Amino acid sequence: MTQPRTVLVVGGGAAGNAITILLRRAGIAVDLVEARGDWNATAGSGITLQGNALRVLRELGVWDRIEASGFGFGSVGITTPDGTVLHTQNDLRTGGDDLPATVGMQRPQLQQILIDTVRACGATIRLGTSAHILDQDADGVLVRLGDGTERRYDLVVAADGLGSATRAAIGITAKPEPTGMAIWRVAAPRPAGVVRTDLAYGGPAYIAGYCPTSESTLYAYVVEANRDRASIPADSYADEMRRLTRHYGGFWPEITAHITDPAKVNYTWFDRMLVEGSWHRGRVVLVGDAAHCCPPTLAQGAALSLEDAWVLAQHLTGSDTWDEALFQAYYERRITRVRPVVEASVQIGQWQLDGVRDADVPGLMARTMTMLRDLP
Repeated sequence: MTQPRTVLVVGGGAAGNAITILLRRAGIAVDLVEARGDWNATAGSGITLQGNALRVLRELGVWDRIEASGFGFGSVGITTPDGTVLHTQNDLRTGGDDLPATVGMQRPQLQQILIDTVRACGATIRLGTSAHILDQDADGVLVRLGDGTERRYDLVVAADGLGSATRAAIGITAKPEPTGMAIWRVAAPRPAGVVRTDLAYGGPAYIAGYCPTSESTLYAYVVEANRDRASIPADSYADEMRRLTRHYGGFWPEITAHITDPAKVNYTWFDRMLVEGSWHRGRVVLVGDAAHCCPPTLAQGAALSLEDAWVLAQHLTGSDTWDEALFQAYYERRITRVRPVVEASVQIGQWQLDGVRDADVPGLMARTMTMLRDLP
């Protein structure tokens, strides 16, 4: 009897959860380790899921729960700082015509849905646990887990995020670099009239926007030039965000009134990174933010990570031979899709930083999103 293959997935975010579900469905034994004891179950305010992300979530078997938990919509509004709507643009259905163009969700809800599915799929889950690569050869990887035990796996999937320790451990030197922008985010009650994303350009921030995340909630955000995070006391986060949002009209005064708890406000720099050449060393393979990241100007971070997991799972489950050629084919299939998104996301932000008034933002967005309609 053939010994079943074993895979270690390092990181329990969107990409790690997705690859775990897909590999278990194919009968592959999977151990998932997550450094945080709470499995990131309460992290974040909201997330915008474009159609190509929804396509993968449907493949994972969770679309019904996503649809019931989130808020679907099909357009984006462009407004002046006072709230006057200048233009409404229909979103492209990048996941196909049978899925919404966009769904906004509370990020903890998305994570919980994925957690529930991972738990149900039969993977072995170790929370509050790290994984250290000790050695590898052409057939497998020797790993020491945080409890001191050592185990050999046929493959390690590094899904441990932007600051991936696994990426560094296998000698890939790429690191995230700040783009010069930062974002304030908060979850708040949804005013009844908010039924899509609206984006205001100008005012004290580069962008002020919001996205409905359920029948009763939204998440709101403002983008500014990045500042030294150490100079901003955590207990002033709500004050800092209100200082920016109080200059915006329309639905913003109602939203701003709920920005009161600094613990619920998140401040993050925009980063960029793209690992070039290959996303593996031997039998350790990168997915998601461990391989690439970009500003959320196209709302594609989670979508690209989910696509990575889907594509890698297709390669792994469709071949009897896990070798250099397979891992390189995964990279080559992904890089031609990921690179244009990273570059476009960074370019849109750079135009704003440089004050370019005649930049073809709509054209660049349309070209990039049209490309994403194709299957990854």
